[in-house]
Amino acid sequence: MLRHKQVLATGAVMLFLPASVAFAANRPAASPPAAAAASAVDLAARNAGALERAGVRHERAVRRVVRLARARAHLGGTSAPHRATYAGWSTPRLHDQAAHLGRLVRNLRRTGGAPGVAIPAALIAIAACESGGNPQAVDASGTYRGLFQFDSGTWASVGGHGDPAAAPAAEQYRRAALLYARSGAAPWPVCGR
Repeated sequence: MLRHKQVLATGAVMLFLPASVAFAANRPAASPPAAAAASAVDLAARNAGALERAGVRHERAVRRVVRLARARAHLGGTSAPHRATYAGWSTPRLHDQAAHLGRLVRNLRRTGGAPGVAIPAALIAIAACESGGNPQAVDASGTYRGLFQFDSGTWASVGGHGDPAAAPAAEQYRRAALLYARSGAAPWPVCGR
């Protein structure tokens, strides 16, 4: 008799519960090992996805640092470090290095690529002789350009890019100062005497 009342009571309660709850109450529970295996698979999939995203972020950071290091080397007239230099760095360290290199590149662009180069007084006389002090001067053949009448090879050898006559006068002076520090007045055989 007691069992009959329990069945009736259970049926009465189920009439008042939503269908999804009643269905869930009648469904057999998953076995603990199967549930653990399913959650382990889900966890492994989430971890693999997180690792893949972290790898992508790290690769992007390495590419950014390499790009900035190359820009810095080009502007400063030095050689760029190899990509392998940065590949083993942590992503936060790469972000810090990218910020540092970004500041250096902006400064080098603003100062014409040679911020700490002293400009000798002799260069003022050389510029006056070579171009009459005109930063946009071009010789008749079109080969020699700017204040110091750079040819394209010499301009590139001191870190210049583009047309020397199109560069700001400050950059031309700094590039000429780099050349002067390296070779003296020899690149200007007439005006450098």
